[in-house]
Amino acid sequence: MHNATIKSLSEELAARKVSGVELARYFLNRIKVLNDKYNCFITLDEEASLTQARAADGIRAAGGGQPLTGIPLAQKDIFCAKGWLTTCGSRMLSNFVSPYDAHVVERLNGAGAVNLGKTNMDEFAMGSSSETSYYGPVRNPWNVDTVPGGSSGGSAAAVAARLVPGATGTDTGGSIRQPAALSGVCGLKPTYGVVSRYGMIAFASSLDQGGPLARSAEDLALLLNVMAGFDARDSTSLEREREDYARALGAPLKGTKIGLPKEFSAAGAAPGVVKAVEAAIAEYRRLGCETVEVSLPNMKLAVPVYYVLAPAEASSNLARYDGVRYGYRAPDHTDLTDLYEKTRAQGFGDEVKRRILIGTYVLSHGYYDAYYIQAQKVRRLIARDFADAFKRCDVILGATSPTTAFRLGEKMHDPVQMYLNDIYTIPANLAGLPAMSIPCGFDEKGLPVGLQLIGDYFAEARMLGIAHQYQLVTDWHTRAPQGID
Repeated sequence: MHNATIKSLSEELAARKVSGVELARYFLNRIKVLNDKYNCFITLDEEASLTQARAADGIRAAGGGQPLTGIPLAQKDIFCAKGWLTTCGSRMLSNFVSPYDAHVVERLNGAGAVNLGKTNMDEFAMGSSSETSYYGPVRNPWNVDTVPGGSSGGSAAAVAARLVPGATGTDTGGSIRQPAALSGVCGLKPTYGVVSRYGMIAFASSLDQGGPLARSAEDLALLLNVMAGFDARDSTSLEREREDYARALGAPLKGTKIGLPKEFSAAGAAPGVVKAVEAAIAEYRRLGCETVEVSLPNMKLAVPVYYVLAPAEASSNLARYDGVRYGYRAPDHTDLTDLYEKTRAQGFGDEVKRRILIGTYVLSHGYYDAYYIQAQKVRRLIARDFADAFKRCDVILGATSPTTAFRLGEKMHDPVQMYLNDIYTIPANLAGLPAMSIPCGFDEKGLPVGLQLIGDYFAEARMLGIAHQYQLVTDWHTRAPQGID
């Protein structure tokens, strides 16, 4: 049952071959047995999950139900869920029980999905390896001595280990796609504004975007159909007509133009990654696609631009954690200033402190124009590069990450090397474009390689169709880590 996709589980629920309660209990038992090995989950609430499952079964029994009714899912612990501990992987929020649901959680609950728990993550989504969590690092099911990617590593690892058939994640600079690639699953970052950020704990507000992780492109479409939608509580939410993101899954690929950025090949991906991506490109050509070379000349500036803008926004967003209103409060303080200083010193981890300091610096008097304003100008140039590229192609394709999963602790003391791991994913966030990662092979160490597809604005359905057609003729997305039975 744990190897079944969301689509197949939904069909079994509709046919009454299995109940939502049976599914919830089955996956909860797997989590209890395997979570100590992978550290995917921070919080479980079995009774709350089973209550949702019983309600879903009642809806099905009455002749109702949607595709996700009764489907067990996991929520990244950055999404507020009413009555659930919501920590964002930080000591700062280690005692915070949310009084309300995030918009994404509301929509999934409304569709009858069953929340099995909150997944581990890099603290406040700051990291590329899921090692900065206050609750300890997440381990990659393909090799427990390696990282699963970050910051949505708990969600990606949970899907890879077959602890859940699908999960939510967030993507600020690649934090859905990069862990999807390193963990051998599928992940999608929608166009900025398609999924509401209400109730999603903020890191960098102009970059953050929620999205799904699952085993196949078809499953991603089912999840996005529910997660996407206008929300008046989020000023950046886009008011658009609802669409069916599964509508293009059967569309043939003949004549589809795939753009291959020359800058991707110049960025120095590992040989095993290059080999797998080249094989995927060859497969797309056999499916009738045309390939054209495109250029993203400002891509080389994406990482420095991101690490000016994201910390700047983080330093502003994280100012609310002061020990006064909610969350962790340092004991033994002498006055208000001492309370602020001790709370933030004790409540935040090293990576969060590093980014707050960088962000405060670039926003300070005398440096705002030199760094922040300049970075915003280059961000516009990066978006323009993509606009020019999409005049020549339908989708841009390349590696998701320059390497496969690296060993735990390998890059923790070299922040620059850690930041460069997001070189292929960051540009889409800066431009606000939709992008996704799907498995496309393995390297010489047997670790999964991710293939990234970047589309023009609101091209999610087209991208999902292109990915689905590839998955119909390959089986990379069906492979499970050794020992997962």
